[in-house]
Amino acid sequence: MELIRIYLIGDCEGFTPLRTALAQQEELEVVGESRQVAGAAAALAGGHLDCVVYATGESFFPAGEIAAIREQTRVPIVLVAEGRGGDLLEHALDADVSDVLLLPQLTHNVVFTIRKAAHVRQRTQIAAGSTGRVVTIFSPKGGTGKTAVATNLAAALAKRENARTLLLDLDLQFGDAAIVYGIEPDRTIYDLVVAPGELDAEKLAGYVTKHPSGVDLLPAPLRPEDAELVVESKVTALLEVARSSYDVIVVDTSPFFHGPMLATLDRTDELLVLCGLDVPTLKNVGLALQTLELLSFPSSRVRYVMNRANANVGLKPAEVEAALKVKIGNALPADQAVPVSINRGNPAVLAEPRADFSKAIGALAKEIAAAGAPAPKKKRRLVLAKG
Repeated sequence: MELIRIYLIGDCEGFTPLRTALAQQEELEVVGESRQVAGAAAALAGGHLDCVVYATGESFFPAGEIAAIREQTRVPIVLVAEGRGGDLLEHALDADVSDVLLLPQLTHNVVFTIRKAAHVRQRTQIAAGSTGRVVTIFSPKGGTGKTAVATNLAAALAKRENARTLLLDLDLQFGDAAIVYGIEPDRTIYDLVVAPGELDAEKLAGYVTKHPSGVDLLPAPLRPEDAELVVESKVTALLEVARSSYDVIVVDTSPFFHGPMLATLDRTDELLVLCGLDVPTLKNVGLALQTLELLSFPSSRVRYVMNRANANVGLKPAEVEAALKVKIGNALPADQAVPVSINRGNPAVLAEPRADFSKAIGALAKEIAAAGAPAPKKKRRLVLAKG
């Protein structure tokens, strides 16, 4: 049985023993807790939670705190309050809250409520067709080849694996995915997020640029200053809509754990961490792994990819594995076809399909496509509480 991952926020009379009881439940995993929403921001954005339990000792509805949680995550919120409740229940019915519990409550009643909220969310996502996998390419150091990997991987998924593929360039200040594809885009992610009205699949389709490989590209803003308007909540909404329209969303990123990156991590099914054969990259990757652990990002969703693996620079892939204490899942060779294809505005997997790099990217694309069939995530087996 897959555990239901929860985060506890706030406090009220009777919440302390409840926290202890929830931590002892076999079907729950308490990822963390905080008295204030501000202290939970990082975990909410990157923790891949199934439910947030928010406790309040006030009789009025905590609209500001619920809104702050929603800035970081869209998972269900179960509101826990002291017995008097006040007008809290009435306002909660109109708000984005899954359920309200007035303490004291039997532990199994609280567990049932959490389980129900997580299950309803899963059914809603399935009914909405939200099955697309988010594959995020990340390295904590520039110059490691993230964009080359992201653009070629997306092209291989679309062309060779017949996957409906969106390439999202989230290197918001200096993204180059459009250049690698030889495209001069009319619209970017900036234009999409500042456009009036609700974001839906039809609107998204009007802002992507189609590449001959079959990839739909949503480029980075044309001006660095426009990146500031691509905030976490916009990225969250974008990814949720994209999952209902595409089989795979490949995300190219910047080397930083900024807000949009944290929002992306919260919805990432597979994180490809690029490693290099140089000491600075090795140091930064080690720090990034510590950060991912602090964010409670599941290690099972991380794939380590060695780029330019055959470069003769004094380090070997085995030494990188030993230093980072990880297993390199895929090795991409250094290949002259890559810089040549970038300068020509045509991905190597299309321009030079027999190149060593192209073959390695093709194998990686096949593995990712296979991991997404027929479903990207295991279904939970629900155990209904009696009474």
